[in-house]
Amino acid sequence: MPFRAINADPRVMEFFPSVLPPGDSDTVFERIQRHFERHGFGLWAAEFRENQTFIGFIGLAVPNFDAPFMPAVEIGWRLHGDYWSRGLATEGARAAMRYGFETLRLAEIVSMTVPANLRSRHVMEKLGMTHDPRDDFDHPLLPEGHPLRRHVLYRIDRTRWEASGAVKRRLMKIGATQDSHHPC
Repeated sequence: MPFRAINADPRVMEFFPSVLPPGDSDTVFERIQRHFERHGFGLWAAEFRENQTFIGFIGLAVPNFDAPFMPAVEIGWRLHGDYWSRGLATEGARAAMRYGFETLRLAEIVSMTVPANLRSRHVMEKLGMTHDPRDDFDHPLLPEGHPLRRHVLYRIDRTRWEASGAVKRRLMKIGATQDSHHPC
């Protein structure tokens, strides 16, 4: 099962407590299914468009722990390492974010990771999310002293997301207007 292989890959799971054996991977899959049943949204399977290969998941989830920023909806992704650095996490996360703000009408979306996970932090920044060090927290599901316990939190609210979209649409409209007057 491709989901098991992704969760057993040390590259993919570098910033998680451990790789997942098949049974634990199946439990995560079942938890994702229950989340959809309970909330009506969740982590969607991601496929590579060119050949419909399953490459991981991207989507929205309600974290299953208590933290100062809760209640919240988190945007997250986990992709097969062969598909990194292609913009796929960003593309899929943008679609999930659009769904969260336009369809679910969420007020805010958060994302979190360990400080050393620069790839994911870069995706969060490309999504327009911001980081305030005052929001950083110790993950309550990891024991005191665990090297991955400290997490950074990124946020974006609907107002900021809508404003960023309005600017892009305005620039596209200006570009279209200028192109329409350009003699070819």
